[in-house]
Amino acid sequence: MKYFSQFMLFLIALSVLLGLQYQYWLGKSGRDGLEKLHAETEIQQQLNDQMVDNNKVLRADVNDLKNGLEAVEEHARLDLGLVKPGETFVQLSTAPVTHSSQSLPPVNPEDAVESIP
Repeated sequence: MKYFSQFMLFLIALSVLLGLQYQYWLGKSGRDGLEKLHAETEIQQQLNDQMVDNNKVLRADVNDLKNGLEAVEEHARLDLGLVKPGETFVQLSTAPVTHSSQSLPPVNPEDAVESIP
């Protein structure tokens, strides 16, 4: 009977140990979940760093607008299309090129348009 109770105690301890190992390796809050949280945290940290950089640029822009007239003039020119009196406004097209870069076949002089006498 003594050995049987020790064996039962051993089986209970082993089942508790296996249950804890299952929770650690495969459970909802286990190691796999921790790895996923680390990956999500790193992605979020990169997004936060980008937002911090964007905020720095915006703060510098606001500071320029508050303190200098050059930034106000730049925004008026770029955003509103304003020009100073006496200036000539020139706008360059950013449309894609429509001609082909392939060479055309040579023209046969006999196929050319006849000249009118």
